[in-house]
Amino acid sequence: MFPLRDSLPRQFFPWMVWTLITVNGLVFLLEVSLPPQWQQTFIYHFALVPARYTDPAWAIEHGLAPHNYLPFLSSQFLHGGWLHLILNMWTLWIFGPALEDRMGPLRFLVFYLLCGVVAGLFQFWFFPTSTIPTLGASGAIAGVIGAYAMRFPHARIIVMVPVLFFPFFFEIPALLFAGVWYLTQVLQGTNALLAPHLGGGVAWFAHIGGFLAGMGLYRFFLAPERDRPWFPDQGVLGFAPDGSPTSRKR
Repeated sequence: MFPLRDSLPRQFFPWMVWTLITVNGLVFLLEVSLPPQWQQTFIYHFALVPARYTDPAWAIEHGLAPHNYLPFLSSQFLHGGWLHLILNMWTLWIFGPALEDRMGPLRFLVFYLLCGVVAGLFQFWFFPTSTIPTLGASGAIAGVIGAYAMRFPHARIIVMVPVLFFPFFFEIPALLFAGVWYLTQVLQGTNALLAPHLGGGVAWFAHIGGFLAGMGLYRFFLAPERDRPWFPDQGVLGFAPDGSPTSRKR
């Protein structure tokens, strides 16, 4: 189920969403421009490697500082390939602007990074001895999806579902999309715990942690001067604050 667009109009241009997309793109270009050996060193220093903190001897042996916690932030801007980057940035572009519209750029940035940190902590908690680097913006973006579903549960999401190589397009409520997405992460994360070889190299628990953080924290970042209808009787351009359509009074 691949999201294509949402139904919510915007009052403000999403400067921070564009900035995050640009920074992620530039960091990825830096990654792929490095020689293979340097690229691996770069990833191990700035991605989140849980064993770095639980096994200091291993960390020092591999040239990593055991007390450097920057990777909980920097890992959010690294990606493992073009497809990884494009899918993450596309999802951010679908769900991020409506939240930035209600939070403002700086509040949205802090919210986004905080969700990413919580996502990293979840992954660390479940796989504390892993020496595999965890990287990508998907934990922070999972927080954006969780917040979007809570703030705009009735907003409509147009999704594409491939069936036997044929694309089918549906319009579903944001809450349903987020619920199906979250259930998928939980099932895959459970598989990764019970049978690690089935994890597919994806940090499922980072997605789960980011999603739960977004659901729980978003309300603390809403800007009162932005998070209100443009017109008291109509909501935002005919949409109520929760994303559900409203009718004009005549």
